[in-house]
Parts: sequence; structure tokens; C-alpha cells
Amino acid sequence: MGPMLRRAEQHQVCIQFATTTPSQYRIEFSDIEVFSQHHSVRLGKHLFLHYVNVKPINDLFPTDVLLAYQLFDDHGPLDLSAFCYASSNLPQFFIPNKLKRILHGSCRNPHHPAKDSLIAADDWQCSQRQVNQPGADLLLLSGDQVYADDVAGPMLLAIDKVINLLGIYPESELALELPSELQQQLYKRHLYLPKRPWQQRTKFGVAYWLKKDEPHFSSVKAENHLIHFQEFIALYVLNLSASIWSLIGFENVQCQQLTGDKQALFNKEKTILSDFAIGLYSVQRLFANVSTLMMFDDHDVTDDWNLTAAWEQAIYQHPVSKRIVNNGLISYWLMQGIGNDAGQKTLALLADFKASLTENNVWQLNAFDKQIVAFNDWHYELNTTPKVVVLDTRTHRWRNEQNFNEPSGLLDWERLTDLEERLLSHEQVIIVSPAPVFGVKSIEAIQAMFNMCGQPLMVDVENWMAHEGSAKKLLDIFRREDTPKETLILSGDVHYSFCFSVQKRFGKHPNRIWQLTASGIKNEFPRKLINILDKLDSILYGPKSPLNFFTKRWQMEVDKHQTKGTGQKYLVSDAAISLITLEQGNLAYYQLIHSDGRLTEFDLEES
Repeated sequence: MGPMLRRAEQHQVCIQFATTTPSQYRIEFSDIEVFSQHHSVRLGKHLFLHYVNVKPINDLFPTDVLLAYQLFDDHGPLDLSAFCYASSNLPQFFIPNKLKRILHGSCRNPHHPAKDSLIAADDWQCSQRQVNQPGADLLLLSGDQVYADDVAGPMLLAIDKVINLLGIYPESELALELPSELQQQLYKRHLYLPKRPWQQRTKFGVAYWLKKDEPHFSSVKAENHLIHFQEFIALYVLNLSASIWSLIGFENVQCQQLTGDKQALFNKEKTILSDFAIGLYSVQRLFANVSTLMMFDDHDVTDDWNLTAAWEQAIYQHPVSKRIVNNGLISYWLMQGIGNDAGQKTLALLADFKASLTENNVWQLNAFDKQIVAFNDWHYELNTTPKVVVLDTRTHRWRNEQNFNEPSGLLDWERLTDLEERLLSHEQVIIVSPAPVFGVKSIEAIQAMFNMCGQPLMVDVENWMAHEGSAKKLLDIFRREDTPKETLILSGDVHYSFCFSVQKRFGKHPNRIWQLTASGIKNEFPRKLINILDKLDSILYGPKSPLNFFTKRWQMEVDKHQTKGTGQKYLVSDAAISLITLEQGNLAYYQLIHSDGRLTEFDLEES
């Protein structure tokens, strides 16, 4: 798996990869004297995860030039030709003096019928290198890089094969009564996951009188929900490694016990996953040549992760439910989190994690849980121009103390105050928020209606404006006179893409906020439904609509930007990854690279 270029700065470059054999690894650059700091962790008999931090000895890495790197093990250089673009015999990357072009996206579900937009991004990157252009400076992935709660049947069987092939070490047994054979669990796991007994539910709800237990895990697609730590690790390998699919013989994966609709679904998912596996060769090449940074959202762990205080209470007070969620968080830390800060803070957890492995090669993770849950530095920033601030909107929620069933704010007061300080004294800033700050009002109104009926989990009430305190504090930050003149907010989560621009209705400070939402890379919102919601939003919340005064952001003027060309629309459902072009730190172009290679551009002038 890999090499994956993670954080790349003038003083340090972090490269991440996985191997089946142990070795001491180092990175070398042409004409630059460097030294490597190698960290590794053994996750199985034949699975070693590596992080190599490379630092220049005499000076800084140069900017605005392509830098080629070579990976060495104990026996010499490794063949990296599969990860190179046509113009080079080694992977190359670019450390920009000023950010000019950024690839951004979210929501990559392997068994969704849409093609993988990362393949289209690799094609675009390849075309740039062929004309001696660096291409993208950064690849930012803002959530749902994996879907731990929405797993295809063939994928679950493939996960089991990866565990056996690589000898991934298991966690200690859970007090969960699952069928002994994995094939008996297919599309049935949700029946065995922990539930809250109906007797403990409120008598004011219909479910109490119907004697209906409440599932701890609220995902509507939890039929194959991941449970064990080794399953989470195997899922990442299958999402990031092209070679593993042939090694497990995925073409021979089948389940004889399925019949009817489930067998048809299994076959359909298998066909889609086979195409996904082929595309991973292109995805790995992209990751090897562009600095790739990430942030979790709910599906990286489980749907609705920490959405309400009641959800948290149910999960974290049950040993099995807590174990499943913490397995997701630990695997994120290993596979995504450490590369985001090049291990500056995240590697401090590694020694205690390794100590969790018993002499019998079984993970005893309960003691480590306290440290991973208490870890407060999932958020990070890049000291680029413009500055990039990446928000953790999952583990620092502003809980509603009066009603635990109300949606929690995406950031608590402390983190919002910290964000406020990070934005000051900068002309331009890029904020990565997994959920859009300025969303589609008609959809937020529908979510509010479900929330009033006591069902916030049913429609994922994940918008910033759902919590009064966090919404007010956030808008107060943007209304300040000393905030940046240009702020770009990059978001995903919603499975459709759009471009909004926002300005204060009052005040002399000439600031502009761009809400650039790109979702999903391999996921889509139902197209007919999104077209209806698009029209509904235009009718109900037009510029002169009095309904705007009932929203929490009425003092901010929000303009929607249409796509260019024929068939103009505000909301785009087609799977895509976004391409953001900056000129002198300001937004110049906002485009979508679709999974089929089409390019959609938003009109930044017309609103």
C-alpha cells in the first residue's frame, strides 16, 4: 500500500506506506542531502505500516520545483515505476510558495455505482505533468474516506480474506453473539448489534408502545457494519491498495447461502467492486505524487457519530458499542491521522498502542481507549499562503444540555474561540469543514422539521445552523472587522456539490466568504430529488423572500452560483472531485472534475 505522499513542507516531508515484510526504510532525493526518521507498527504477521519523515540536512526543501524521491529498504532501491507519470521514472511532488491549485473532495463509497472520481483526478494530474506543469499543490479529503457502517457483502468477505492472508492480529473477543460463520452474518449484522431496550425509551414515543428496541448504531445501511479492529484495518488496505485484490482472488469470492434479492445485490456489488479495484492503480499513482491530507467525518467511524448527546450516551455506556466506535477511531489514527501532522503530535500515541498487543498477538485495546478518546489534536493547519485550517467537527461537539436528543453543535465554544484566533491577521484563509457552514436552506428546513419531531438521526441533522449557540458564535466570527478579506470554506458530506458566496449585510469590512462544497468522490444524491430541492430552494428562499429573515444567518447575504453552459443548475449531484484555482490567494475558478472526465465550472460572477 503506497507510497502515499502525506504532509509536504519545506522543512519536512512525510511518506506513508505498508509492506508485508519488515525492513528499515529511507527516502532519498536527487541533489538534496536528507536524513530519514522511520517509524513502523506491526499490525499483522505480514502487515507492517510505515511512516518515513524526511528532513533536509543543510537547508530547506526548495519550492515551486518538482522533487523526485526514491524509496530504499535494507536491500536497495524499490521499483516505483508503477507510481510515476510518463515524464518521470520516479514519483514527483511540488512544494508551492503560494497555493495555486487544490483538489478537494469527500465521500468515497467503493460499492456506489458511480465511477471513482480520484481516477479522473489522476488523469487530470497526468495531463498536467505531460505539459511540464506541476498540477495540484494539495489533495484535501474532507471526510468519509472509508465507509465502515455501509459495507457491501462481497467487501465483507474480502475483508475476511485480507485478515487471513496478511495475518492481521485480532482484538480480544467481544461479548457479541454473532453467527460463527461470516457468510451467515452477511446482510444480517444489524440484527446482532447492541440495542436499547424498548422499556428504557420514552413513553411519549410510538416506539415504546410498539415495544421496539432502539439500535445504538443509527445507520440505515448497517447490515454489514464493521465490528472488529482487524476488519477496520483490512478495509483501509482494500480502499488504498490495488495489488491486494488480486492476492485474495476477489473474482472467486462468493456466498452460497444467499438467495433471491440478496444474491442479486451481492452480484451487483461484486461487479462494482471489481471495477473499483482496477481503478486503484490510478488512485495510488495520484497519492504518490500529490500531498494528500485528510479529516474524518462520520462514516469513517459510523453514521451519525456523536450527532446528539443521547447518541453518545447510548454508545459510550455500552462496552461493545464503545469498542466498535473506538476501533474506527484508532484505525483512522493509524491510516489517516498520523500523516496529517507528520506525527508531530499523533505519533506520541504509538508506543502505548504497541504495548496493547499481548504475547499471543491479540490486541487488548481497552486501556488504550482512554488515550485515543482523550486525544485533542485531530485538527491541524498548514502554514501555506493562504493558510489552511482543517477542523475536527466530530470530537469537540457543543452538546445541548437541556435536551440530549437535540443535535449537538459541530464545534464547542473553546474550539470556536480557537478558530477565531487562527483567522485573525490573515488576508486569506482556507477552512476545511467536513459539513458545509452555509448549506441549502430548503434542505436545512426539512431537517429542522424532522428534528422538531424528535428524529434528528433520521435525516442526519449535521448542519452548522442546527445548534443555536455554535451558529451564533460562528457567524459572529465572520462578522468581525478583522477577519480575512477572503475565506474559502471547503466542505463535503452531503453527496452533492455547490458554490455559494457570502457577504455581510452590514458593516464596512469588504470580506467575502466562499462556500465550496464537493461531494461525493464516489457517491451521489438521487438526481431527481436534488433537482426538486434545487427548485424548491430557489422558490422559497430567493433574494427577496421573507423566509430569509427566519434563518439564523439573515445578516449574511448568501448568493448561489450557477454552473456555466447549458443546463445551468445550482446543485450538482454527479460524482466529482473539485478543482480550486487561486490567483494571488483569491478564488479564480471553481470546477468539478467528474468521474467520467467531464468538467463543470461554476460562474463566480453571476449569482
